[in-house]
Amino acid sequence: MTASPPPADIALRAPGLARRLAGFVYEGLLLFGVVMAAGLVYALVTNQRHALQGSLGLRIYLFCVLGLYFVGFWTRQGQTLAMRTWRIQLVTAQGGRVTALRATFRYVLAWLWFLPALLALSLAGLTGAGPAFGAITAGVLTYGALAFLHPQRQFLHDVICGTRLIPWAPAPRP
Repeated sequence: MTASPPPADIALRAPGLARRLAGFVYEGLLLFGVVMAAGLVYALVTNQRHALQGSLGLRIYLFCVLGLYFVGFWTRQGQTLAMRTWRIQLVTAQGGRVTALRATFRYVLAWLWFLPALLALSLAGLTGAGPAFGAITAGVLTYGALAFLHPQRQFLHDVICGTRLIPWAPAPRP
């Protein structure tokens, strides 16, 4: 199914923050399966028998697998599965299709959602699920709120990459 281009006035504004964050959470649920399958492949190929064995290699591998997932979807149709469900599309700032280089750059910069919180946890010496959940939740909400500082409500990584999230609607069926 092809997407119909949104009218010019709709294309200028981003979907609501609540809608984008709902898509973000749904993306996390979908990625759980991707990470589990990729982790199984890694464990079988490397003969990993303990969770801490080869953990750095696993992290690098998962970073690359997730990058392939996002870059692949963003360059093909401008949407991941969650973005399609929540009717959000990624385009360039001019409304065009996103290139692989731009999608890769966006993927790397999108880690700004998490890196400040993870860095704060590390610097504070905090460990455990509770502090990690709290810091990451606070970091994600803070980063999401930064969109209110942009006149078109775009996220920082989209502004830097020259991309934007727009509302999307499927093309009407004939």
